[in-house]
Amino acid sequence: MPVPGHLKRLLLISIITLFALLSIYIIFMPDIKSLRKENPAKTRLMEYREKEWKGRGREIRLNQIWVPLSQISPYLIKAVLIAEDDKFWRHEGFDYEAIKKAVEKDIKAKKFKFGGSTISQQLSKNLYLSPSKNPLRKAAEAIITWRIEKALSKKRILEIYLNVIEWGEGIFGAEAASRHYFGKPASALTPEEASRLAAVLPNPRKYNPGSEQRYVINRSELIYSIMVRRGVVIPEYKEAFENEHSGEDRPNEQAPDVKGKTTD
Repeated sequence: MPVPGHLKRLLLISIITLFALLSIYIIFMPDIKSLRKENPAKTRLMEYREKEWKGRGREIRLNQIWVPLSQISPYLIKAVLIAEDDKFWRHEGFDYEAIKKAVEKDIKAKKFKFGGSTISQQLSKNLYLSPSKNPLRKAAEAIITWRIEKALSKKRILEIYLNVIEWGEGIFGAEAASRHYFGKPASALTPEEASRLAAVLPNPRKYNPGSEQRYVINRSELIYSIMVRRGVVIPEYKEAFENEHSGEDRPNEQAPDVKGKTTD
């Protein structure tokens, strides 16, 4: 069945408008290369939240403490990668399999949430864009993500992400989150605490890492179990080992082989 002429014209106008807006955005796009050595002072998401609070008459101050990646617990780094972007070290900004699954879910639910975002995509949105999910914003996000991956190393992307990601009302970055929820620096987080912080990232203003919310408990336990399977965490195993080998000649004690496939 042929497409009516007026629909063709409407589609053509929409495409031209989209490309025109994207071209304007690209021309005025910020200098991403500067992020190689400079830390962002304030992200677009932070500015968005400040306007949101002001509009509601709420007095909330930004809580962010910048720390280098070396001062963030490796447990938190691993937990966040497992929870948010398990292929981070392998992809070039986009996880096409995750995007495909997200689109299929959206079509089935008849709602378009544009899920399947990688850490690089999330960073693009947090640094430069609004939280809206319209097609134009997603197109701009894709362009910025591509440029971020080309301009920055994976470690630098991860360092910036862990310092600017939202972790609660007014709380941004791993150091501020760790101090707020667990009263310690991010470098001192335990595997369990790291799992809880990673568990709430999909909706950090709804879920509290230190709470007994069912979602937080279930998701953090799943993240923790994956870290154990991959050998990131070696749990207490001596008692189980002794019970298993009771009555047998005991070999030299060593950690059981719990290592799995890692992503980095």
